[in-house]
Amino acid sequence: MSAVTADILALADKLWRGEAPASDFLRIGLAGELAEICDGVAFVPAFANVTAIRTQDGLVLIDTGSPLAAAGVHERIRQWSPDRLNTAVYSHGHIDHVFGVPVWEAEATDRGWPAPVVLAHEAVPRRFDRYLQTIGYNEIINQRQFGAPGLRWPTGYRYPDRTYQAELAVEVGGVQLALRHEKGETDDHTVSWLADRRVLCCGDLFIWASPNAGNPQKVQRYPAEWAAALRRMVALDAEVLLPGHGLPVIGADRVSAALRDTAELLESLVSQTLEVMNGGGRLDDAIGSVAVPRHLAGLPYLQPVYDEPEFVVRNVWRLYGGWWDGNPATLKPARERALAAEIASLAGGPQALAARATELAEAGLRATDPPGGEEELRVAGHLAELAWLAAPGDRQVAQARQRVFAIRAERATSTMATGIFRWAAEQSQQQREERL
Repeated sequence: MSAVTADILALADKLWRGEAPASDFLRIGLAGELAEICDGVAFVPAFANVTAIRTQDGLVLIDTGSPLAAAGVHERIRQWSPDRLNTAVYSHGHIDHVFGVPVWEAEATDRGWPAPVVLAHEAVPRRFDRYLQTIGYNEIINQRQFGAPGLRWPTGYRYPDRTYQAELAVEVGGVQLALRHEKGETDDHTVSWLADRRVLCCGDLFIWASPNAGNPQKVQRYPAEWAAALRRMVALDAEVLLPGHGLPVIGADRVSAALRDTAELLESLVSQTLEVMNGGGRLDDAIGSVAVPRHLAGLPYLQPVYDEPEFVVRNVWRLYGGWWDGNPATLKPARERALAAEIASLAGGPQALAARATELAEAGLRATDPPGGEEELRVAGHLAELAWLAAPGDRQVAQARQRVFAIRAERATSTMATGIFRWAAEQSQQQREERL
């Protein structure tokens, strides 16, 4: 075992034991050097990981890297193997997983090699088509989510050469690989199983965090189907789990626990939400009552550092019940600014709302035992936004909104919430500066 591999596996062990935060390894770009996890299987850690499998007829890649990391991934794999890329498998169509193929194709052209073949589920091309229809929207939401104002959404995609519907057996240079379609974070996921080495590549169905099943700015997720997919993966009895994000999970017991516990979390959120729905409750009732089971809440690989269980509840509601939340006032609501103006008038003006918002936010920030102060922070967010909608040009209101959402960003745990709150704070800060 190389020193790099030993270091990565030691770090993975620390993450598993909760001795290091998994959030440190969910960063944009490359996160470390290539490690050969087992004979002929290498792992390149990045924000979206890449797995390389050596065969007698070239390499197979499970995912290929993001636009930012593709060249670095290629360089690291080249240090491990000089072989051509034979086949690339997209675990799903998110852009951080599918932008490495052109680097390998350019190399193949230069060296006179056959071009690589790209495999994916049949829904991946439809995803790429949708991305081309929503370039502006995807730029905006990803700039906001990741705090990346210069982010530009790509306009060119390497579509797969071959797609499949449910299952596909692949043989490359004497290596057998079984592909299976699953729904979860996306509708186009592929799980890759290397049975002879008991290596499972699961894409984003496990990410060392509470599952990304509720992202508030993205399309529908499928938590019940996701849990079923995880249960099927448990039955494979894998020895090595190579996820789309985060570090490897080594050992059959740990792999089983990671998959089983993630499945149980999703199943619990779904069943609790459906119980509220079937009882005639509102979405607000579900958000206020659904909770992560206590025995899962403290697990280091299920922390809400990227997505949050609360957001999963909303996605379950949308999937099974539609967009209406059960509140008759929100079925055909007033325009936000009209409602804000009326409430501000009743409260004594936008400045009164803004002052109370700041007071509540500061009280929430002083609470020393999270989630202590959470209710104050939530109410503060409402009041600050109402004040801003009623008087968007008022510097005092903008200052209050900036402070409230800066506090909310500071207290948030997930990338999703932090990104949105910070965006709101920066928006108000910019407005204040423009009016100085």
